[in-house]
Amino acid sequence: MTKDKLSTSDQYLECGKIINTHGVKGDVKIDSWCDSPDILASLGNIYFKNESGYEKKHVLKAYVHKRFVIANIEGINDIETAEQMKETVIYASRDDVPLDEGDYFIADLIGLPVIDADSGKLYGKVSEVFNNGASDIYTVKTEAGERMIPAVDEFVIEIDLENGIFVRPIEGMFD
Repeated sequence: MTKDKLSTSDQYLECGKIINTHGVKGDVKIDSWCDSPDILASLGNIYFKNESGYEKKHVLKAYVHKRFVIANIEGINDIETAEQMKETVIYASRDDVPLDEGDYFIADLIGLPVIDADSGKLYGKVSEVFNNGASDIYTVKTEAGERMIPAVDEFVIEIDLENGIFVRPIEGMFD
């Protein structure tokens, strides 16, 4: 999907959830949903979704503590306000997250067709991406049910955001 075809909701990606307060001055503890909490901690702005769209908030300071992000966010100045923010999902603008060559947002992979790189056979569409520690796993919804394929070079030959994910599965992977 090209940038000019993005809807407003596609521009913003879920990147974490406020799970607790930290201290008494309004800092919040965030469970990062990014590849690394360092990515979330590096953002200068985050967004909150409300009935009228996405509200931009400046991140005044943020750092990684264990696997979480501790952040001081514009407008959250005391523990009472921080308490009210618990369980709030936060968003990042695509424009604020740097991607290296060959990297993709998971949101862009969901719904892509999974195609045999050699025969052109359509296996199904990606319905979910999760990480098992060693690599990402693509859950592919097929006519026969869900199948999983490790997102490693041995199986995933090419990712083309316009045309699909081209794979070379082993025997039995989609049977």
